[in-house]
Amino acid sequence: MECRLVATHLNVQAGECIKVKGKILPEAKGFAVNVGKDRSNLVLHFNPRFDSHGDVNVIVCNSMEDGMWGTEERETDFPFQQGDKTEICISFDTADLMVKLAGDKEIAFPNRLGLQNIEYLSVEGDFAIRAIKFS
Repeated sequence: MECRLVATHLNVQAGECIKVKGKILPEAKGFAVNVGKDRSNLVLHFNPRFDSHGDVNVIVCNSMEDGMWGTEERETDFPFQQGDKTEICISFDTADLMVKLAGDKEIAFPNRLGLQNIEYLSVEGDFAIRAIKFS
């Protein structure tokens, strides 16, 4: 996937929110929002797939530790539409990450790395970023 944004040296604490606003490209196959310590240690790989890697309209969540992927978790309740604007809000504590989506949809994912702060954010794929907000 083409990388759209990489931010490093962040200091997002537990309870704070990383809000990513943007537009899903009209012919989108998929996109990903990654957060963690660095590129090789991701506490969350959030990957909506319209038609990618054999998945159709599925959200795949995973983690990566020292460059090795963990076990994927799949969500089939898929609130995204190609060409639509969307907002994704990721917050966390020492136990879980919570991803809030449009329509009051929430996805919980375990904090497998036990991170107490997030230092890294990347957005990649078929997604045009409009704003990133930390609150």
